[in-house]
Amino acid sequence: MGKFLKGVKSEMKQVTWPTGKELRKYTMTVFGTVFFFVIFFMVVDFGIKSILDLFIK
Repeated sequence: MGKFLKGVKSEMKQVTWPTGKELRKYTMTVFGTVFFFVIFFMVVDFGIKSILDLFIK
């Protein structure tokens, strides 16, 4: 177990963490992508519902 933890410690020293500016950029990219897909699927869902309503009623 000790050898494993030493390996983890040495690997963590090699990790390059994002800067605050990069982190904000990546976060905004994720939010923008999620927002786009939410709107896209809302429109698709509304379209499918409208088409089905034409045939059902």
